[in-house]
Amino acid sequence: MTDKPNVLRETDDEARKLAHTLLRGARSGSLAAIEPESGGFPFVSRVLVGMDVDGVPLILISKLSTHTKALLADARASLLTGEPGKGDPLAHPRLTVQCEAEAISRDSDAHARIRERFVRRHPKSKLYVDFPDFGFFRLNPLRASLNGGFGRAYVLTAKDLVIESPATASLAAMETGAIEHMNTDHAEAVRFYAEKLCNAPAGDWKVVGIDAAGLDLACGDQLKRLEFPAPMRDSSELRPLLRELYG
Repeated sequence: MTDKPNVLRETDDEARKLAHTLLRGARSGSLAAIEPESGGFPFVSRVLVGMDVDGVPLILISKLSTHTKALLADARASLLTGEPGKGDPLAHPRLTVQCEAEAISRDSDAHARIRERFVRRHPKSKLYVDFPDFGFFRLNPLRASLNGGFGRAYVLTAKDLVIESPATASLAAMETGAIEHMNTDHAEAVRFYAEKLCNAPAGDWKVVGIDAAGLDLACGDQLKRLEFPAPMRDSSELRPLLRELYG
């Protein structure tokens, strides 16, 4: 009897980078939660996806919705990201993240930061973000399955997905000012990052997020993720790194 072939590839830096781009560059995703009133059946819904400073995905959902009730009853969830594109949808990469949902209180220290990051990424959410029935959840990754296309399957750990850097807190504190500076004084460089380094179409691209591992860039409904060669260890590295990327 022959051993059953292993369809999984060894997780390498290329796989991690693809997973980071699929997760951190997602505008939306499919969220699966366990609906308690159905006897344990999974319930899947489309959600807008934000990103916290440590690479943990964020969602903003109404307390009146089925998936909010499900997450409050059972924190286990899965988030699927990745856009089909042209041709066979199964030929395009996608990422399924198994996670534990964490409700964010409006009174918590994290809420203001999370709200600002989410609204910059999804400006239309400003219309309802402060409604009393809406709230944020962090989807803390536990493990993930990456399908990079036919024959390219990988398993990733939480450590593969989150951003671990001593610069995270200091970057979060300066993020708003740095974004305003880049979009006002370095618009040409921002367009270069999007159009040349991320292969985005020409447009009025803006920085909407900065973290230790990369930039989030938006133009209208389009979103691109620029991953740095390696996560920064100190916030003082940001300016020289952005100059180097601009070339």
